[in-house]
Amino acid sequence: MGVFTKEAEVSTPLPPAKAFKAFAVDIENLMPKVAPQTVKSVEVLEGNGGPGTIRKVTFAEGHGLGHAKHKVDVLDKDNLVYAYTVMESDFFNKKIEKISYDIKFAAAADGGSTVKVAATFYTAGDTEVTPDLMAQIKEASEKRALVMKAIESYVLANPDA
Repeated sequence: MGVFTKEAEVSTPLPPAKAFKAFAVDIENLMPKVAPQTVKSVEVLEGNGGPGTIRKVTFAEGHGLGHAKHKVDVLDKDNLVYAYTVMESDFFNKKIEKISYDIKFAAAADGGSTVKVAATFYTAGDTEVTPDLMAQIKEASEKRALVMKAIESYVLANPDA
């Protein structure tokens, strides 16, 4: 098994607590509402939203993926830290064992937030990290970013959401 991490830092005009609520706490409700062309449904299979919760994301027809199962590892509302592991997905195609995301929300000088994301990929067996695998990961990351932008737009347009 190989392990590699991709890190990213993004900005959002949402204040940290609002961004955390949207992208970590309410994400299961917001994804299918704001991006139905991508996410058909999010179902809680186990838990109450906190650590240990397992969610099944079912993607919309034509998205290119069928489903993914996520397990919440950390949901720290005081320190605005959210961590989860994608433990099953047809994206993996026997090349990826799991992906762990560590996300930290911090105040930005403009009143918005800086969101730091570290995604750690665990390859299955002796799978090598090839340019093709990296291209697939990049494409999936771009699709994920579009859903996050849709959530951001929704929360900006609906401040009480």
